Amino acid sequence: MTITSVVRMLALLVLCGLPLSGQAQAQRTQQSIALLDCTLIDDNAAYNDADTNRIQTERLAMVSNALREQLREKTPLHVTDNAQASDLIATLQRAQDMSACNGCELRVARELGVSRVGVCWVQKISNLILNINLRVEDVDSGATLFQRSVDMRGNTDESWQRGAKALVDLLTTEASVMR
Repeated sequence: MTITSVVRMLALLVLCGLPLSGQAQAQRTQQSIALLDCTLIDDNAAYNDADTNRIQTERLAMVSNALREQLREKTPLHVTDNAQASDLIATLQRAQDMSACNGCELRVARELGVSRVGVCWVQKISNLILNINLRVEDVDSGATLFQRSVDMRGNTDESWQRGAKALVDLLTTEASVMR
């Protein structure tokens, strides 16, 4: 084998390897996110009946799922399934509010092996005035990369879904979350 043929073979191997290594690099650098279920801060909880509590619990699940679905559709983030950390999440939820637990969300994210964690909460001031909030943190540093609140008028499925959509639309403009 001549030196020229060896050089050609090496060049071919390098060229063939570039797409693979580029693809592998893209997979390694894609950010992943765990979005914790939204919680509710209800300023008038003492006045709620069982039906109101049931409806609000259903809306929390609906908006949590809507946020995850929209993140999958509208961002390059890989949205992970939280089932792998369900025992840890359940233990933490029994002891504290997951939207204000002083770092417990990072513990969940580390167990899931993600680079980002999203914390969502809805604050209900009245049936007319509500807001939905989303905070996204970098798991390694604990730094907040994104935090926004969207006001909602009316306590309906439609207003909650619109609020979730508005938050994801705001999030898609934040480059720091995606890198």
